[in-house]
Amino acid sequence: MIYSSKNTVLNIVDGVGFLQFPALMKYDFLNHAFSTRLGGVSEGPFRSMNLNFKRGDDPEKVMENYHRFCQAAGFSFDSLVSSSQDHHTFVRKVTKADWGIGITRPHDIESVDALVTNEPGVTLVTHYADCTPLYFVDPEQKVIALAHAGWRGTIGKIGEAVVECMEEEYGCDPSDIIAVVGPAIGPCCYEVDTPVFEQFASLTELKPAYFTRSLGHGKYLVDLKETNRRMLLDAGLMSINISISDICTKCCSELIYSHRASGGQRGGAVAMMCLKETPEP
Repeated sequence: MIYSSKNTVLNIVDGVGFLQFPALMKYDFLNHAFSTRLGGVSEGPFRSMNLNFKRGDDPEKVMENYHRFCQAAGFSFDSLVSSSQDHHTFVRKVTKADWGIGITRPHDIESVDALVTNEPGVTLVTHYADCTPLYFVDPEQKVIALAHAGWRGTIGKIGEAVVECMEEEYGCDPSDIIAVVGPAIGPCCYEVDTPVFEQFASLTELKPAYFTRSLGHGKYLVDLKETNRRMLLDAGLMSINISISDICTKCCSELIYSHRASGGQRGGAVAMMCLKETPEP
């Protein structure tokens, strides 16, 4: 496997691979990561660091993968709080009372595609296999969020919903928010049919010519990352505060799970992020 990226760092610790982003690595109060396929115990189409319990993998192997990933990437396993995604735009506030949800405890709310917190020691977990991960950090108010933006969530403007929640619930100023659009299927590979294209073409305020291209015969390429970037600008973020990973998950399917590349026979990646707890003196 040959890895190449200009703005996404591949770390390997004890054989476990995870990605990080320079735009977030500079904040010492924060830990973040995006998982790869490296370093787990799953087999077959789930090889090897599958972190999705819903794909048919052995749950004990998935749990072992979580333990290994947390150890390598520096997260507390007990602090994980997982989303319950279905491609909508609900944003859930979480605290330490929610530790273990979706990992060691059942989901108690369905249709949660974004998580937000201002509580140190709570690790947000969202799930991917081509869809777009959105990381949000307000360094002033010490608020973080993760969002899963598939094409439906993108059309539904989940990124804007997160920013609105951060403003209304935590007093964040959008101009202070740092955002990273993480590894996702790129405009080189994300082919859609006419009905899906028309949804993106309806976003006229974002100038769809910049994120859609016709291939002819009713097929189109769509740039999910650029669409989300433009929505974040509309939500009040500053261009200088938005970074986009140059990793296409389909092109890098040996490193990161890709639904399109595998024909649906695959495991799942996660984004994780937490505010670090300050040690007591």
